Amino acid sequence: MLLNKIFLSLLLALNLSAITIGQTPKNITIEGENGGLVQGEAPWNSSTIKDKVYIMFYVDPDEKDTNEHFSKILKTKKYDAKNYGSIAVVNLAATWKPNFVIESILNEKQKEFPNTIYIKDKKSVLVDEWGIADNASNILLFSKDSKLLFYKSGKMSDDDMEKVFSLIESNL
Repeated sequence: MLLNKIFLSLLLALNLSAITIGQTPKNITIEGENGGLVQGEAPWNSSTIKDKVYIMFYVDPDEKDTNEHFSKILKTKKYDAKNYGSIAVVNLAATWKPNFVIESILNEKQKEFPNTIYIKDKKSVLVDEWGIADNASNILLFSKDSKLLFYKSGKMSDDDMEKVFSLIESNL
């Protein structure tokens, strides 16, 4: 009986930090030794996810190709930058690859895609704070008022992609 109560308490505690569809995730900042923006090394705060529909890719570098098919189709959509934005967060703690190699690649990506916000998460902050899957490719979609509209860990199916595109278009 005591073991059941402890287990239930643990589940509830874990669920309090987990992201939930329809809710605004806990406000967090990634800065300093935890990481931050690729451009300028400044802190990144999740409160900036507002006023636009944002798609966020939270990716283990070893899983970078998992949703390449989705990324390619998404790029063809050409959504209006006044109402739509993209965020790419790289979970540097999830890979064996040296940070300096990944950071070099991220700097090039930031130059190639200046409208995407690139963030380094050196200590799996979003995994710990939002309960996002570690060692995975995660796709999150947020409304203009910061609420989570969609979350998927792993490979996007055709149905997942249709749902995301529909959600983006209905929330623009």
